[in-house]
Amino acid sequence: MSKGRSVKQNPIKRFFSLLGPGLVTGASDNDPSGIATYSIAGAQLGTGLLWTAFITWPLMAFIQLMCARIGMVTGRGLAGALRQRCPRWLLLIAVTALLVSNTITIGADLAGMSDAGQMLTGISSRVLTIVFAGSVALAMMYCTYDQIAFVLKRLTLALFAYVITAFIAKPTWGRVLYDTFIPSLPQGHDGWRNLVAVLGTTISPYLFFWQASQEIEEQKAKGRRTLASREGATKREIRDRQIDVGVGTFFSNLVMYFIILTTALTLHAHNQTDINNSRQVAEALKPLAGSFAAGLYTIGLVGVGLLVIPILAGSSAYAITETFALKEGLDRRVTSARYFYGVIGASTLLGVAVVFAKISPIKALFWASVVNGVLSPFLLIGILIISCDRKLMQRQPSPWLSRVAVGLTAAIMLAAAGAMFIL
Repeated sequence: MSKGRSVKQNPIKRFFSLLGPGLVTGASDNDPSGIATYSIAGAQLGTGLLWTAFITWPLMAFIQLMCARIGMVTGRGLAGALRQRCPRWLLLIAVTALLVSNTITIGADLAGMSDAGQMLTGISSRVLTIVFAGSVALAMMYCTYDQIAFVLKRLTLALFAYVITAFIAKPTWGRVLYDTFIPSLPQGHDGWRNLVAVLGTTISPYLFFWQASQEIEEQKAKGRRTLASREGATKREIRDRQIDVGVGTFFSNLVMYFIILTTALTLHAHNQTDINNSRQVAEALKPLAGSFAAGLYTIGLVGVGLLVIPILAGSSAYAITETFALKEGLDRRVTSARYFYGVIGASTLLGVAVVFAKISPIKALFWASVVNGVLSPFLLIGILIISCDRKLMQRQPSPWLSRVAVGLTAAIMLAAAGAMFIL
């Protein structure tokens, strides 16, 4: 029996074989930054923002699919494609903002991971910060893309910890379902700031760059080493990526939903709304939801941190090197892509510096999400311009429904950011 025939007769096996860049990108959205932001939203507003998980899922899916299509049909990463249509100075501003935001987020993520690791092992959080950062940077520099992708896909399983934790808290489903399906707008500046932060961490700029760049890495892994060989995509390739992105974004938003729910049922219900670090969240869960729930929350922090730090550092490296047309890619050796790996090393090292500067990690994560919420809509406009360009998109522009969804997302995020500043 041929290999193609075997795959055809095993739809389950084929389904899991399709899960790749879309699943990893979607899961990485629930990094310690996302967990912190969703925890703050749940602690301060209760179940009032549960509805955002279902609103953001299709919007996030359309955006990630548009970025995937750009990578698949142009043969370039997102920054490389933007460079074809945007002034260099404008792209440089956007990429610099991305680098700063990602570096702060790496530092705050490392702090959250090391605090969680200390709770689990008793080892000093400072020692763990160096161990985590060094391990991730070395793995990205000396492991192949296939090895990195294999590990990242398995680390997505850590996110199930948050789904289980919510059920342990024993929610009253009537009220939960009401707040899930009957949207309520936030009240006042703090409420709108929470909404902008949730949107900013769910629809985050680094995801756009990573998704497109991983399409290039996937094609290189198939032997398409030149730009000409990567241009264009078959209908089946695009359809397969739609499944991958759809599953990844649904999984991401499902986990987001349960993180908000867990902290709403525990912290908000007991008026514990002032969150300063991830250790505080985990320790607060112990008397409210039990040691098992607190342990799952803590384990999840370490697992998703190991998933997302390579993606944060990698997306910065792709964006910078593509902007200046330098050699890039996880398939290259360190000596042949010095600037690419230099950005990875520098952003990780600066992230460690953020930890040792004793900046409040939970607040740094939250404000990084707010910055992303303001930056994202402008990047979405650029992505929309590229996706409509028939020449650059090899006569395979994004469908009109995708364009409408992405344009609507940009408008919603601009309106939410404006409301935050006005109110």
